Amino acid sequence: MKKEMKPVHGVWASRWVFILAATGSAVGLGNIWKFPYITGDYGGGAFVLVYLACILIIGIPVMTAEIMLGRRGGMSPIHSMQALAKQAEAKKSWSLIGYMGALAGFFILSFYSVVAGWALYYVFKMPTAFAGATAESVGATFDGLLAAPYTLTAMHFVFMVMTMGVVAFGVNKGLERMVRIVMPLLFLLLAILLGYAATTGHFSDGLAFLFTFDFSKLTSEAVIVAMGHSFFTLSLGLGAIMAYGAYMPREMIVGGVKKPVSIGSTVLIIALLDTLVALVAGMAIFPIVFANGLEPSAGPGLMFVTLPLAFSAMPMGVLFGTLFFVLVVCAAWSSSISLGEPLVAWLVERSWNRVKASVLIGVLAFVLGMGSVWSFNIFAGAEYKLFDRTFFDLLEYLTTNIMLPLGGLLIAIYAGWVMKETHVRKELGMKNFKLYMVWRAVVRIFAPLAIAVVFLNALGVI
Repeated sequence: MKKEMKPVHGVWASRWVFILAATGSAVGLGNIWKFPYITGDYGGGAFVLVYLACILIIGIPVMTAEIMLGRRGGMSPIHSMQALAKQAEAKKSWSLIGYMGALAGFFILSFYSVVAGWALYYVFKMPTAFAGATAESVGATFDGLLAAPYTLTAMHFVFMVMTMGVVAFGVNKGLERMVRIVMPLLFLLLAILLGYAATTGHFSDGLAFLFTFDFSKLTSEAVIVAMGHSFFTLSLGLGAIMAYGAYMPREMIVGGVKKPVSIGSTVLIIALLDTLVALVAGMAIFPIVFANGLEPSAGPGLMFVTLPLAFSAMPMGVLFGTLFFVLVVCAAWSSSISLGEPLVAWLVERSWNRVKASVLIGVLAFVLGMGSVWSFNIFAGAEYKLFDRTFFDLLEYLTTNIMLPLGGLLIAIYAGWVMKETHVRKELGMKNFKLYMVWRAVVRIFAPLAIAVVFLNALGVI
């Protein structure tokens, strides 16, 4: 077998397109919805500092390993890991990394589409329903949405069609074309909202909340949450980054000269952009919250209850509130296409037509997502709960707290201990040997230990 497999689905047109695509996969509801509210829950600045440390010393090394495996394999995560296990003369069971990653991405897509549907609903609702709204009316609007299975189903369906419609067109005509348009739009909208937040008179309060480090508020639970969220926000362990890595070329012509495409420097840019989006989202959201005397620790309802109330009370708030939810939909859309791609790519490699494969995966994810839709209404009662969790809660817990950390753990172990070092060094192409040795030590020892802590905590062992 050849030591290098050429991508079978095409390659990204440029390194920057790959950066936009991978950043799009990473930037999503985790940055704009989850990061602000968990930052509020766990005390602000000290939590942010721990989160940034987790990105630097765990997220970046593991992301480098996952992209390296994807580019080395050149196929879907499932077939890439099968080929890589054969290359390394390792047990076939290592291919389970690919299966588990693709399945985790599929599970997340099913409920991610439901939550993204909420944001899609608010894009149309914000201009008409929240002018002069009260806390009671805003809360009632969100509660009414969750209690309306037909509305949730319609929004879930529209978002799933948006997602799989892009995937159906393939790497260059679908994924690449979409990120070229949506990602610059996302950055523009975020900049506009940041500028708006600066006019609230409470911008300094928002900055102080995010960047004042009060370690007395930092608990062991907060550290675990920060570590787990660093995985969630970078899309690690769910097949998406490995699939995108498979479309990353080894060399590109720049200015008429053929140059190698570095995985390490590319990952640093992706992680920087992803982290920047999360921080700017916080800088845009918290001044608006403080300007209205609301609580930053509003939990998951921060985006769908607290923020609409805040926007409704501010000059031009309805306009900027609508732009905010357009931003959320764009972020969710760029992430969701990467969740659907791994299984579609796998089916295409098994001689399926890409359009038919996209329809099948979309339909299956939509049907599974109906369990999440009904978790908020028809099956919301205690008699429908398992381990005191609804279907939505169970699926979110299974993927975020178990499958993602476990996938990341296995990727780190495989890249650090199983894959032949000659293949690793050739694929990474790190010119600085000391830097390579640091990366290798982190992937072999530190990252697995840290990930194991997250995993065991999720299981309630520690």
